Order: sequence, then C-alpha cells, then structure tokens
Amino acid sequence: MKFVDEATVRVYGGNGGHGIVSFRREKYIPFGGPDGGDGGTGGDVYLVANSAINTLVDFRVGHAYRAQHGENGRSRNQTGASGDDLDVAVPVGTIVHDMDTGELIGDLTIDGQRLLVAKGGRHGVGNTRFKSSTNRTPRQATRGTQGDFRYLKLELNLLADVGLVGLPNAGKSTLLRSLSAAKPKVADYPFTTLHPVLGVVSVSRHRSFVMADIPGLIEGAAEGAGLGIRFLRHIQRTGLLLHLVDISELGNPVEDVHTITGELQKFNPELAARERWLVLNKTDMMTHEDAEKRCSEILNDLGWDGRVFRISALSGGGTHVLANAVMDRLDELEADVAASEA
Repeated sequence: MKFVDEATVRVYGGNGGHGIVSFRREKYIPFGGPDGGDGGTGGDVYLVANSAINTLVDFRVGHAYRAQHGENGRSRNQTGASGDDLDVAVPVGTIVHDMDTGELIGDLTIDGQRLLVAKGGRHGVGNTRFKSSTNRTPRQATRGTQGDFRYLKLELNLLADVGLVGLPNAGKSTLLRSLSAAKPKVADYPFTTLHPVLGVVSVSRHRSFVMADIPGLIEGAAEGAGLGIRFLRHIQRTGLLLHLVDISELGNPVEDVHTITGELQKFNPELAARERWLVLNKTDMMTHEDAEKRCSEILNDLGWDGRVFRISALSGGGTHVLANAVMDRLDELEADVAASEA
C-alpha cells in the first residue's frame, strides 16, 4: 500500500433542527394553546485515533464528512431527534490543523483518543417556549443553526521509539530488514526508500521497540531538497536517533556526519540536540584491521563523544549488540519519565 502522510478533508457538523409553530387542535378543546416542539441538535464530527490504521491513504482523494442533521420539531410538543455524531477513524499519530486559520486543533497520540473537529448546530425552539401570561398564542419559533464547517489538514507523524537517519544508501533499510520483519526496498542506488517504514525489533520475550527507517537525507533537505524535509517530522517523536554512516572508501564519512547534523539543526534545533548514536556501517567491505583503522580515523576527525557501534547491516555483525543496547537505553528513558511524573 502506498504510504500517505498528508491529506486534506472537509468536515461538516449537522445542522440543528427547526422549532415549529403549532397549536393544539382537538375536539371539545377550543383553546388548546401552542404545542410546537423544539428541533433536534445537529451531530458532531470527531476524529478517532485507531491503531489498526497506519496511513492516511483513505483520505488521498478530497473527502467530505458530514454528521447527521437534527430533525425539526413536531406538534404535540414533540422534540425532533438529535443527529448522530460521526466518528472518523485516523491513524495514531495524526496531527490536525485548520487549513483556513492555521490553528493546531489537536494531536491524536493514543489509541481510541477522540478529537472534536466540527460542532453540530444548535436546535431551534418551538412556539411553546414563547407562551406566557401576556402571550397566549405565540406565533414565533426559531430556526436551528448550521453546524460548523472546517477544512482540515491531516499530518501523520509516525510513533516510533527509534529513528534511523543518514545519507541515501547508508544502510538504514538493510539494518531494519536485519533486525525486524519489515521489508523495505533495498537496492544499490540512492533513494530506494521513498516513504517511512516501521519495523518492530524484538530483543527478547516481552521486550521490543519500534524502529522507523526515514528516507535518506541530503544536503539542503531542510530547505526542501530531496525527500527528507517531508519526512523529518516523523523522527520528532522518537526517543533515540541512530545515525548510520557508510565507512567504505567510496565516500567521506566525516563530511556525511556533518551534513546530516546540519540538516537536523536547521530543521529543528531540539531534534539535533536529541540523543544520537553513531552507527558505523559496512564493516564487512574491508578486513577487520582496515575497518578498525577506518573507524578510529573517522571518530578522531569527528571528535565524537557519544556512543558508537560498528556493524555490518548486511551480514548482521554487531546488529544484535546494537539492538540490546537500544532496548536498555529505552528502558532507562522510560524509567526516567515515570520517576519524573511520580
């Protein structure tokens, strides 16, 4: 299925039903008085987070969602039925903006969370409501109001624990395939990953985390070059970033690291400051001694003071050590959050 991470929709709250003017007309009751009932309230439109949905593909063609209108009032003081609310299922991680005002309406991060996006119209009142000691035969009623209309922009931010970043062909997709059941496309040309891919990495029984493979960044991504700017926001929710670097002789790993760091900084300084581990990949493309020498040179030139892992995503060498370290770190971060909230 094609990944879709942005969509626009129109939502309409139901209109409120009108109140009516009516008088009681029964045999032997000459002065029945007013009996016009109120209208029903229009239905509301809600967006509901659903973990079973993982893309916005169902919204790729401009859809309109309308809640049910309230019914008009009836004689004999009968109130019209209120319109049913409309629930629209969206993926967990959907951010909702008003296209007309730019207002952030809400962020759906929990399965089952509901967000009101269009309020139904208020009901009108019948002429019974206007009856008084000085107005025995009121002939006025009010009309129901229209429901809200909103033109919404939906954006999907993936909910992953770990994000993979790096230049095209750094080996991110290969690593995800190696550690999880996800099957992102792997080929010997750049930009084989055209949309984010999620994979569940199982470390041991009841211990797993979600990893996101983000399309490769290039210099200028934060200004819109390549594919990166469209997907950089997906790693804003991650607790940890893994920065994959190709250590083969084909490129300049030090320059590559600076390029990605610069793009993260330009896109969001908080994202650039997030904990990021350096993962030196493709150690299988040279001898062990040459790989160690190459890695040492890269780290010395970078002056890197964070955690470093040497792996071969293709052969699997070092990947399980990396996965266990990531799981342990995520457990620590979760414990820190729990302690701060206690």
